[in-house]
Amino acid sequence: MNLDDFSDLIERPDGGVRRDAEERRERMIVPAGALGRLDELGEWLSAAQQAVPVRAIEQPRVVLFAGDHKVAELDVSGRAAGTAHELVRATLDGTTPLAVLARQFSVPVRIVDAGLDCDPELLPESVVRHRVRRGTGRIDIEDALTAEEAERAVRLGIAIADEEADSGTDLVVLGDLSVGGTTAASTLIAALCGTDASVVTGRGGAGIDDLAWMRKCAAIRDALRRARPVLGDQLELLAAVGGADLAAMTGFLLQCAVRRLPVILDGVVSSACALVGQRAAFRAPDWWLAGQASGEPAQSKALDRMALNPLLDHGVIVGEGSGALLALPLVRAAAALAAELPEREPGTDDEDGADEGAEAGAAYDDAT
Repeated sequence: MNLDDFSDLIERPDGGVRRDAEERRERMIVPAGALGRLDELGEWLSAAQQAVPVRAIEQPRVVLFAGDHKVAELDVSGRAAGTAHELVRATLDGTTPLAVLARQFSVPVRIVDAGLDCDPELLPESVVRHRVRRGTGRIDIEDALTAEEAERAVRLGIAIADEEADSGTDLVVLGDLSVGGTTAASTLIAALCGTDASVVTGRGGAGIDDLAWMRKCAAIRDALRRARPVLGDQLELLAAVGGADLAAMTGFLLQCAVRRLPVILDGVVSSACALVGQRAAFRAPDWWLAGQASGEPAQSKALDRMALNPLLDHGVIVGEGSGALLALPLVRAAAALAAELPEREPGTDDEDGADEGAEAGAAYDDAT
């Protein structure tokens, strides 16, 4: 497998449709620019859907890839190594922030075990049946995966993307359930951006103290020494310092772009996978939105490299897809406004349209 092959398979969202959406926006009774970034989102969705007016987001889905990273044994995480299955169990039981938000927004959640380090009997068969391997190698001293496992993980992500696209999912909220995943993700981002470990080392979703931060920084530094020699091959890079969950997410993101399925990215882990995907196929990021700024320095580096501007910045660091899911109502609102706001009557000029919009707003204020 060569991830560079995706470059020939991925096209950008339809530019002609986007221009049609922009022209329709100019004819609306609400002045152009009055809705801020919602206008841009609506036009992006039109181009992705190849539809003017844009269609409502009717079948979104949260997809979470789960895995354990043995680098967490170095006490670089706020959670104990090998406990990612507890996050999965809590999400299934509906007691995590992501699960609460998903219930509130009526969005189904799918969890894919790519590399959890637990007995399969602890979780439903629908979750564990895709597992590539049990746990991921300690990336500071050994490869995360074998070459065969890395390819299997990428193919798993591709298969999950195809299943979602074939089932009618029209937008994916992508997240992870991992312990030690931010260390691997930060290593990938540092390697691809050519930065030092200290520049990308954050404190993760569970939070760590200064000593743990120094251990994490040292682990990323050591992993970077192993990553740099294989920078020319994205699959080798994922095998060296990624993990089964990260490789699967990378394959998932690339295939979503092939299938024209928009994705909202969550935090540093999904951003790292997206950055690997961009290296393979430069047009792929045109199909992704950055849901939120997590505060992780590595995420900021990755998003800047991909020219993705986060929709939200609320200081949400819990991870697990929560920040990206919070952005979903904003995307849905943009679609509704782009589809349902009326156009000006023929023959009215922009000033009249602006006046009508102001009068409509004043009437609304009086009514409420």
